[in-house]
Amino acid sequence: MQVLFLTPYPRDTAPSQRFRFELFYELLKDQGIAFETKSFWDEQGWNLLYEQDRIITKLWSLITAFGRRKWLMLNLGSYDFIFVHREVAPVGPPIFEWYISKILKKKVIYDFDDAIWLANTSEQNSLAGRLKWHGKVRNVCRWSRKVSVGNEYLGEFAWQYNERVKILPTIVDTAVHRPMAQQTTNSNQRPTIGWTGSHSTLKYLLPLLPLLQSLEKEYDFIFMVIADRDPRPDLKNYHFVRWSKDKEIEDLNLIDMGIMPLENDQWSKGKCGFKAIQYGAIGIPALVSPVGVNTQIVEHEITGFHCHTEKDWISALKKLLADEDLRSKMGRAGRQRIKQRYSLESQKQAFLQLFD
Repeated sequence: MQVLFLTPYPRDTAPSQRFRFELFYELLKDQGIAFETKSFWDEQGWNLLYEQDRIITKLWSLITAFGRRKWLMLNLGSYDFIFVHREVAPVGPPIFEWYISKILKKKVIYDFDDAIWLANTSEQNSLAGRLKWHGKVRNVCRWSRKVSVGNEYLGEFAWQYNERVKILPTIVDTAVHRPMAQQTTNSNQRPTIGWTGSHSTLKYLLPLLPLLQSLEKEYDFIFMVIADRDPRPDLKNYHFVRWSKDKEIEDLNLIDMGIMPLENDQWSKGKCGFKAIQYGAIGIPALVSPVGVNTQIVEHEITGFHCHTEKDWISALKKLLADEDLRSKMGRAGRQRIKQRYSLESQKQAFLQLFD
């Protein structure tokens, strides 16, 4: 069997790829399944994607990327399965997907982990947002042999157009994402509240900052952000760590409790709870907005807390700040849940079944 993975981004760069299917590459090798990965953006285009301005350079990267995709269409004969993550091209109608499924008659596995049929484009790529063809998702679902989605909300959408839908959660390798020796950023062993994410999800964190400002009047704690952009909150004990793939596990282990606020909207319902999965895997309690799959990943008052209101956030944070034993107990329970349901080991067979 030969499989071609068509991805938006270069290998080992984007979380949606790393933790949905790239972790399974070694499994494919062990099963004797040959595979290749072809990304739309090359390294240069990927590095430019979220920079401000540089419109001409971005347009040239887009044109050359389309050229590579067109050439690739002439060389798909040997592949048994074509695994499409999100889309073959980020803008325009699904011409490539139509050609692969209808003209070449290839077995397409269509995978997505967000509500990508909805418009949700960053400020840095507002031009691309106007060129996107969100309606193509339903067409690609129809044309695919199987559809792989990250949660039931996404599955409900896909089931309207395809009966062969597989719920495959985003995962981590718990042999890598794991607790390490206790670390601290200061000599006083103050507990650390942490948040990790990217510039695109900072908007969910910002409404909680006034709450943290109020909380620090009563409790002595550190607030840590691990991201690609510093939100620079006005907090007394704030620590920013620039996200690094090489240090992400080490940095996450500096946190004693992790927060994941979300808005209760259609886009958030499609999210796959990756922050909560990371927190649980490294053995710390997760405090989450109970939106979408978060309610399944985090067991309320067992592995963390569901925080509906500002009062809930304050109450949960106070409990964890005041009780180290509770943090440890919830962290252990959270890691066990991730190992059982959201780990590489737990989802191996489900992934292989996509290629039946």
